[in-house]
Amino acid sequence: MARIIANRQSHAESSALTQQFSRFAHAISVWTGHPLAFLLAVFLVVVWVLTGPIFHYSDTWQLVINTGTTIVTFLMVFLIQNTQNRDTLAIQLKLSELVLAMKGAENKFAAIEDLSDEELEQLHNDCRARVEMTRQHIEGRKAGPPKNSGKVRKKASVGNRQSS
Repeated sequence: MARIIANRQSHAESSALTQQFSRFAHAISVWTGHPLAFLLAVFLVVVWVLTGPIFHYSDTWQLVINTGTTIVTFLMVFLIQNTQNRDTLAIQLKLSELVLAMKGAENKFAAIEDLSDEELEQLHNDCRARVEMTRQHIEGRKAGPPKNSGKVRKKASVGNRQSS
């Protein structure tokens, strides 16, 4: 019993940590996507370049920018990935809801992200074949009936009127 309680508590703490991280990642991604954040980064690079002569373009001077950009890049990868995962899941859920709500839609597409690579490839090939059939059908309809068939109908209808 104690193990179940500890397990639930651990799950609740993990869930709370995940939610906090998601909020943090979202806030950082919104802030870093703002033009002011870009201008701040440009400003820091300009300051670094201007301090080059002061530090005689030393190895330490170069190490400062290299280390700073590496750390920022490393951390941003995780924040961007978290935000992208959330956005992708949200879009997938919205699309699934649309598929499920549409009459005549194949519900198997609602959970397509759960298929294996081989199943996705097979489904892609099936869809491609359906698209090709539809394209051929549309092109056939655009071409219309042969030109002679329209004239034949007119003559036949004129002939029917005369015999009436």
